[in-house]
Amino acid sequence: MSKGIALFVTCLVDEFFPEVGEASLVCLEGVGCRPEFPEAQTCCGQPAFNMGYREETRRLARRFIEIFEPYDAIVAPSGSCTSMVRVFYPELFEREPEWKTRAEALSSRVFELTEFLAKEGFRSRGARGSKISAKVTYHDSCHLLRELGVHTQPRQLLQGVDGLELVELEDANVCCGFGGAFSVKMSELSEAILNDKLRALEASGADVLTATDCGCLMHLDGALKRRRSPLRAVHVARVLAGEATEEQAG
Repeated sequence: MSKGIALFVTCLVDEFFPEVGEASLVCLEGVGCRPEFPEAQTCCGQPAFNMGYREETRRLARRFIEIFEPYDAIVAPSGSCTSMVRVFYPELFEREPEWKTRAEALSSRVFELTEFLAKEGFRSRGARGSKISAKVTYHDSCHLLRELGVHTQPRQLLQGVDGLELVELEDANVCCGFGGAFSVKMSELSEAILNDKLRALEASGADVLTATDCGCLMHLDGALKRRRSPLRAVHVARVLAGEATEEQAG
């Protein structure tokens, strides 16, 4: 039996940035959705997958599929987690036909937040007080851009926010250097990539940096704070929901 729309908040949102989950709910309500939050949800398995632990990932993937497959659509404020389910779940079950079929069926119903909002015709007036008087620049998260092909939707949504001036970031489509475990296992290379991104951010003249993925924002926000930069890092859901405040926020 169909259960409508489900919100999948991801591990980083659940543990560190609950305000992003709340803002995502506001945005979804702005397009007339009344999403459910399945409390049994856990990690989609992406960290284990990226580290090469395939069997451990399959266990998490089976659980994810069982929890979310009754829903018509699953929306997540993360390009990387969305791409994990949509792109890599079917690959995980190449040797398990039944689970591959279920994974493929689910993958067609999983959406990243801005992708879904654009599809549903979101306008900033649909969210509570969606207004920000600032110059905002946008960073393209790698999985969102390369695996899901989402590029214009976040920009279109941001351009619809009252008072927001969107300034294009130089090399916006270049990695920030996070990459999950990559930033730990290859820290020197990660730092070099990060420094290039920071130079571009500082040259943009923006007041606010936004992106779709908390991993990228956490990585960049930490570096900006260490540099005592006035630039604030805010998840796109919070900008669209009118919750981009003066405080630093993922």
